[in-house]
Amino acid sequence: MTNTNPNPDINLAQISTRNTHARHIVVGCASALPSLADMWQALDDALSDTVALAAQVTRLSAELDRVRLDRANLRAAMRATLAAHADGEPDPLWYLRDELGAAESAAGAARRPR
Repeated sequence: MTNTNPNPDINLAQISTRNTHARHIVVGCASALPSLADMWQALDDALSDTVALAAQVTRLSAELDRVRLDRANLRAAMRATLAAHADGEPDPLWYLRDELGAAESAAGAARRPR
């Protein structure tokens, strides 16, 4: 795969760093202006959402990478099946059965509790 990051504009490390700096600013402002505690809490809550979103982006990116690899493997098996058929192999569908079996085994292993 040439591009494993579907959206290179998202730099999670930079986002995390900015989030940490912003949280430090909120803490400093909250201690300097405690009368605005509700406002500082709302800002802190919003910044906490960024952490959850970054985790979700990371999970979804990994899932997308797995799906892309599965599709590439299946496409390769299809091409091998067609080539085997053209070459007159006795069981050209073996390539598809093998790949589908491997995908099912991997999916089953991923669902097992650890």
